[in-house]
This record gives sequence, structure tokens and C-alpha cells, in this order.
Amino acid sequence: MSKRSPKVIASEHLSESAARWLGQRCNLVRVSHEDVKTFTKELAGTQGLVVRTYTQVNKKLLEQAPKLKVVGRAGVGLDNISLSACKQRGVEVVYTPDANTQAVVEYTVGLICDATRPRLVLRQYVDPMHFHRMRKDLVGRQLDTLVLGVLGMGRIGRRVAAAAHAIGMRVIYNDLLTRRKLNLPDEDASEFVDKDTLYGSADILTIHVDGRRSNRRLVDAAALGQLKKSCIVINTARGMLVDNEALVAWAKRVARSGGGAYLDVHDPEPPPDDYPLYGIKNVKLLPHLASRTPQAMENMSWVVRDVAAVLAGDKPKWPAWQGKGLRD
Repeated sequence: MSKRSPKVIASEHLSESAARWLGQRCNLVRVSHEDVKTFTKELAGTQGLVVRTYTQVNKKLLEQAPKLKVVGRAGVGLDNISLSACKQRGVEVVYTPDANTQAVVEYTVGLICDATRPRLVLRQYVDPMHFHRMRKDLVGRQLDTLVLGVLGMGRIGRRVAAAAHAIGMRVIYNDLLTRRKLNLPDEDASEFVDKDTLYGSADILTIHVDGRRSNRRLVDAAALGQLKKSCIVINTARGMLVDNEALVAWAKRVARSGGGAYLDVHDPEPPPDDYPLYGIKNVKLLPHLASRTPQAMENMSWVVRDVAAVLAGDKPKWPAWQGKGLRD
């Protein structure tokens, strides 16, 4: 390794294979963003930074890294990176837009099944009367009788829609882009509807929109008020998309009618001890697991290829400035 090799900090998890590859091309320093003193010290001379979800790349950080040329987000969303601040400083931002699509789609479909088809594992003998009572009480809803509402038809939303179609569900969606601009295939049977129709018709509402500022608390009291009392809300996208206080009030109102929510993402994250959604039986909270498969995490780690490309003076494959950096 040449002493002139560019320095790159990895502040969160990076797979060993991707780390080895990058380490052969750069002076790789692995230091957690939570070790503030060491992290700040290392920032002063770094030219590259690889992050995941929790390192906040903002104006303050950029001021501490005057030699920084590129930030690699090992993941999809760029919510923890101030794109405007990076662009102003001439810092390239690269990411991995399709790295975890399969994992998140599978996870979302699993939550749909969890919400509609209750399952109970028998761990010991139960008497015949109890056995038959369980069969009588644990009756689910068949998916081909339900309408799936997809809020956001980016990479993940459209794949969830395709899976739902394959199962036999009717799928409706809303997106900022027209069907033509979304480039949906001709065989896609999803129906575009306005938001009022989406909210009012969905038996299950799954959220897959980006983290732009205008989407903060997009699913608010007004939106929730339009949902069926039996509707299930699923959020595997970003916690800030849902108004927590409004969801608390709505969940309590619809508890007896079968409505509720499955939330894999939270605002803030991790949720604090006074998180208002704790303790509500029909709101299931999960610890941000949608992209947690070995393959997805490996795919995301290979953002290092674009980091190395930028430092070598080459064009990256997935720069944020193409306008794709804010969509799933």
C-alpha cells in the first residue's frame, strides 16, 4: 500500500470481502461514528467516507473533513446525508439503490401474511376442546379477497405489487410520477388512483416513498382518518413518513375492528423509552429488520466500488445526482 493511497473511513458495518477489496486500493480506517473523539480526529485527513444508516453526514461533519471527496452510502435511502451540503462542498455522494430490494420485498410480503393469517405454534399437548377453540378463533383473511394499496411505486413498491398480484390481490397505487415515467411493464395490472381513493379503498396500505422533506408525516391524521377501520398499515420505508401521535389515536379507535400497523422503521431510531407507540396491542414494532439478510448487507457494502472509482478520478455507477437518490 502506497503512503499516498487515499484515506477512507468506514464508520459503520462493512462486509469483510468489501473491506478487503477497498483496503487493497485505499488506506482503510474502520472507526465507529459513535467513538466521537477518534472519528473526529480521523475525519481531518480523510478523502472518502463509507456510512450506512446512523452516521449523520451534515454541514458540521463536512467542516471537520476538509479533504473529503466522496461519501458512500452502503444502502438505499440518503436521509442521513445532506445532499445540498455535499454538493455545495463538491463532495460526491454514491449509494447502492437496488442492493436490498429483494430483502425488503420479501419482508414486506411476510408482514402482509403475518397481519392477515394468524399462526399459532403448538409447543405442548392441548386438549381437544382447546384445539377446536383455537381453530374457531384464529380465522384469517384470504389475500385474494383484499385490496393492497401501495404508496410509492419505486423499486420496492412495484416488486411488492407484483408479488401481491401473483397471490391474487387487487393492487392500487399512488405515486408522484405518472405510469409512463415509472416505466411500469404492460403486464402490470396495478391501478393508479388518487390518494383519497388509495386510503379509502385499501385493506392493507404499504408505504414505499422516499425521505424528501415534503414527505415528513405524509401519513397524518387526515390520511389515517380515511382508512378502513380494518386496514393494516405497513411501513418498511422510513419512520418519518408516519405521524406517530396520529397513529396512536387511530390505532386505539380501530382496535376492535381489526385495524392496526406493522412498523419496521421509526422516528426517531432507535425509539426512545417514551416512544408513544409502545404498549399499543394492534401496533407491532420491529427493530428495522427489512434489509437484514447476508446477501443484502453484502450488496450494500459494495458501494466501495464507486467510492474507489471517484477517488481514482473515474465516473461512479450510482451517483446521487442522477435524480435517483431519493427513490426506493
